[in-house]
Amino acid sequence: MTFCLIQSPNEISIQTEEGWQALRGEEQGIWSHRDIEVRSMVHSQELLVSVESLNTPLMFIKMRWNFRLEGKLLVLADHWERAYGDLEWRGIVPERIMPWYFLTNNGHVTNGYGVRTGPSAFCSWQLDQEGLTFTADIRNGHAGVLLNGRKLEVAKIVMHEGTKRQSAFVEAQRFCKIMCEKPIMPSQPVYGGNNWYYAYGNSSHEQILNDSRFISSLAGPLENRPFMIIDDGWQKASGGGACNGGPWIGNGLFPDMTGLASEIKEIGVRPGIWCRPLMLSGEVPEEWVRYVPSPNGKILDPSVPDVLAFISESVQTMSSWGYELIKHDFTTFDLLGKWGFQMKSQTNGLSHMFRDRSLTTAEITLNLYRTIAEASGSSLLIGCNTIGHLAAGLVEIQRTGDDTSGKSWERTRYMGVNTLAFRMAQHGTFFSHDADCIGITEQIPWEMNKQWLELLAGSGTPLFVSVDPSIVTKEQETELRAAFKLASQRLPLGEPLDWLETTCPSRWLLNGTMTTFEWNKKSLNLPAIEDNHWWL
Repeated sequence: MTFCLIQSPNEISIQTEEGWQALRGEEQGIWSHRDIEVRSMVHSQELLVSVESLNTPLMFIKMRWNFRLEGKLLVLADHWERAYGDLEWRGIVPERIMPWYFLTNNGHVTNGYGVRTGPSAFCSWQLDQEGLTFTADIRNGHAGVLLNGRKLEVAKIVMHEGTKRQSAFVEAQRFCKIMCEKPIMPSQPVYGGNNWYYAYGNSSHEQILNDSRFISSLAGPLENRPFMIIDDGWQKASGGGACNGGPWIGNGLFPDMTGLASEIKEIGVRPGIWCRPLMLSGEVPEEWVRYVPSPNGKILDPSVPDVLAFISESVQTMSSWGYELIKHDFTTFDLLGKWGFQMKSQTNGLSHMFRDRSLTTAEITLNLYRTIAEASGSSLLIGCNTIGHLAAGLVEIQRTGDDTSGKSWERTRYMGVNTLAFRMAQHGTFFSHDADCIGITEQIPWEMNKQWLELLAGSGTPLFVSVDPSIVTKEQETELRAAFKLASQRLPLGEPLDWLETTCPSRWLLNGTMTTFEWNKKSLNLPAIEDNHWWL
C-alpha cells in the first residue's frame, strides 16, 4: 500500500467562526477543544469520523497524516459535481483539491482513497510529498453549523489496495463499488432523444410529438423502447427571458401535459420531463425563500419542511401525469451559487443562511435528493448539476459532465469524451453514467458527431440524441438506427485504454473490440479558438 488511512491521523484541527484551532488528542481516536469533540475511530475496514459540539458553530475539520512519498506517482481526482473536461491523471500537485476520492498509480498498481457515498460533509483531499490532508466542510451555507449537542457522523473513510494483475480502470471500478454500498440502476438500458441541443427551450406540444415519432421510427421494433425527454421550455414561467423554474404546469405551447405523455406513449416512446426544483416564479410564503437572484425567480430553502413537501408534490404530479423519467437540474448551483469548476476548496459562493442552522449543507442536499427520490414513484430519475457522491443511491442516472453542444464540436469533445472516460468507473457502481447528448445539427460536422455517436452507443452507458428530424440525412438516419439498436442492449462497459496518457482518450475497448477515434481533425472547417466557450 502506498500509505494507510485506516488509522488515527497525526493532527486534527477545526475551524469555527472564530478561526482555526488545533485539537488535543486525549486518547486513541478522540480529539477535543472546549465543547468540541472529534472522533476518528477504526471500525473494520473504515475510519469513522464524527464531531460533537454543544454551542460552538462549526465550519471545517482538517485531518493530517504525515508520511514521505517516494518515486513516481500519477493521481486521479474526482469533481464536486459534474466534470468540466478537466479530469486527468497528474503528478503530485499539493494545492490540487480532490473532491470525495482519488486514485494513485505508480506504474504497476492502482490504489483508491476516499469516503463512502452519502457523507454529511463536502469532503476533499490534498496530497503532497510529506503527507495527506483530509478536509470536511461541515458548514451550513456560509456559516457554522449549530449541532446543539448532536453527534454528526461526518464521513466514512475507506481505501482499496490494487494488484499488479489488474488495470487502473478495473481497480477504479472496484473502489467505486466499495464507496457506494447501495447503487440503484435502471432495469434496462436507457436511450432515446432530448430536445435541448437543437431546440434550446423553443418547443411545443406538436413539436415534441414530431420528435417522438422520429425517435420511435429509429428504434423500429425494438422491445426496449426509447425515451423522449422534454427539456426546459415547457413550464409556465419559461420563455422570453423569464425564469426557468416552476410552477410546474404547462405553458400555452404545452396546454395538456397529461395528454402529451399519453400521446408520446401511443407513438411507442417513453415520456421524460425536465425540472428545476429549487427555482420558482410567483408568490410563496416568505419563509420558503432563501434568496432572490432575479425579479423573475426565487430560490427556495430546502431546509424548510414545507418547501420539501412542495417539491415532493411537484415531482409526484409529474410522475402522475405519466412521465416515466424525471430530470432534476440546477440544484447544486441554486444551493451553492457556484459551478463545480469554480469551487476548489470553497464550495459555497453564497452569503445566504439556511433557515434551519442545525444541518450541514451536505445533509440539506441529501434530504432534498431523498425527497425527490421518494416522490418520483416508479419514474426514473436523472440528476443533472447534482453532486454524484451525494446522489448515488438516490438517482438511477447521473449527468456526470457539463453540457455538450449542438453549436460547438470543441465543447462536445472537451466535455463529453473526458467525462465518459474518467467517470466510466462510476457506471453500475454509483448509478448509470450519462456523459450527455449528441447534438446533431448543421453546425457540428457529422464526421465528428458520428464518432461520438459510435462511442456512446457502444459504451454500455445511456445514449441520448438531440436532433431536429427535418435536417437528418439518410446516412445519419442509418447510423442512428444502428446506434439505437446497440444502445438498447446490455453491453460490456466501454474501457478507455489510453486514459493514463491523455485527457481525451482515443483508444477504447468497446464490446470486446479495440476501436480508435480521431477527435481532433484539423482538416475540418472548425473555429480556430474555442477555449473560452460557455453555454454553447
